Amino acid sequence: MYGAFTEAVQFVLTVETLLWILAGFCFGVMLGATPGVGTAVGMALVLPLTVFLDGTTAIILLTCIYMGGMYGGSVSAILINVPGTAGSAATTFDGYPMSRNGQAVTALSISAASSAFGGIISIIVLFLITPFIIEFVLLFNSPDLFLVALLGLAMITVVARGSIVKGLTIGMFGLLFTTVGVSPNAPDVRYNFGSLALYDGLDIVAALLGLFAISEMIKLAAERGGIAKTTTELSGSITEGIRFTITHPRAVVKSSFIGTIIGALPGAGSSMANFVSYSEAMRSSGMANTFGSGDERGVLASEASNNSAVGGSLIPTLSFGIPGSASTAILLGGFLMHGLNPGPSLFGSNLDITFSIYLAVAIGVIVLIPVIGLLVITQLGHLTKINTDYIIPLIVVLSITGIYTVNISWVDVLTVFLLGIGGYFMRKYDFSIVAFLLGVILGRMAEENLFRSLQVSGGSYDIFVESPLSIVLIIMIFLIVLSPYLMKLRE
Repeated sequence: MYGAFTEAVQFVLTVETLLWILAGFCFGVMLGATPGVGTAVGMALVLPLTVFLDGTTAIILLTCIYMGGMYGGSVSAILINVPGTAGSAATTFDGYPMSRNGQAVTALSISAASSAFGGIISIIVLFLITPFIIEFVLLFNSPDLFLVALLGLAMITVVARGSIVKGLTIGMFGLLFTTVGVSPNAPDVRYNFGSLALYDGLDIVAALLGLFAISEMIKLAAERGGIAKTTTELSGSITEGIRFTITHPRAVVKSSFIGTIIGALPGAGSSMANFVSYSEAMRSSGMANTFGSGDERGVLASEASNNSAVGGSLIPTLSFGIPGSASTAILLGGFLMHGLNPGPSLFGSNLDITFSIYLAVAIGVIVLIPVIGLLVITQLGHLTKINTDYIIPLIVVLSITGIYTVNISWVDVLTVFLLGIGGYFMRKYDFSIVAFLLGVILGRMAEENLFRSLQVSGGSYDIFVESPLSIVLIIMIFLIVLSPYLMKLRE
């Protein structure tokens, strides 16, 4: 473990890697601060371009975009009452009133400082629990990994807001997506309709670009002019915002732990952490009536939690390959694209990659969020005024050219367009895109480990109930699937 950490330090502290970390955070802040684009769209847009990078650098770049975008989302939430990301929704409750009260710079400073502290705490937690994660993950063999994949698919009942039937239906379509092309375990070609172009199946990167970049641009096309309908004068004090955050360490630590824990729950993510932390801050304050009218504690709690949720979300993503949000689904797409398999290998032979990701995020939250957030606060408001007439064609062109450079395949381009249209209608009719992605990402993992397990057992399904760990996973699957109905019975 010490050797892997030393190797990670040597890799991350090179000039080239540090420049990629800087580029990722800056780009993430710009994306998060621009409503209508967001972190997921930007990560999907960058993903095909990382084909020219080595795997570790590509994952570091995507992770830094994720973390930077989480902070950037607070900019539009505070200045124009429109959260740039779902994880900044609760920030609008007090951030925008502070702007209207002439404290926009103060609110942005609190956001930057609390985001940095929240990120630092989550990374410290990750480093402390990594030895335990290593021991735990190495307990899993093929039958257990198959059940983990089923557990991730069962999370569809959690991530699918609203109708469970809709969530399961769209999740099954995601599973079908992975069955096109050659089987991963046998030389059988499936659903290629006699076309050699479909021999290798449908590309997950093309799916991510279509579902996020293209579908979001179709939705954004309904907007006219700049995204910001109002302008806010940037006034207030950077020093006051930093001082307020430092003098409330208990609130920062509590919100950060809430964010880390909720972020580690697949299907929860930063948006849930955002609201839970805000609600807890309101409850524990003893002055709940001041929240919603410009209370600094509301901004602090929501921003500390959503950035720490990024660190927490890396736990299920790296350990078992289960995405808890759209952004971590794209991050997983990056792993698969570069031939890196989340799971035991990332805490065994590839432990240096895991530590490199931790260190890159640590550098970002300790150095870049405070520097970017505090030094360019007065310029961030311009990002909320970008005209959609420039955003839409730029992202569409970059999406098409980017995906074509990956495999030089017209099938990928067609996949981007078709899933872009499909993703738009998914959003319009309240089908969960994350549920679809769970099927796409976990389908191959489930199939490979099912086939491998049955090979070991000679075709007997008893292998899935032979170990205590397998039985625990089966019980968890049933509890998750039945949880919506159990909640209704309780009510």
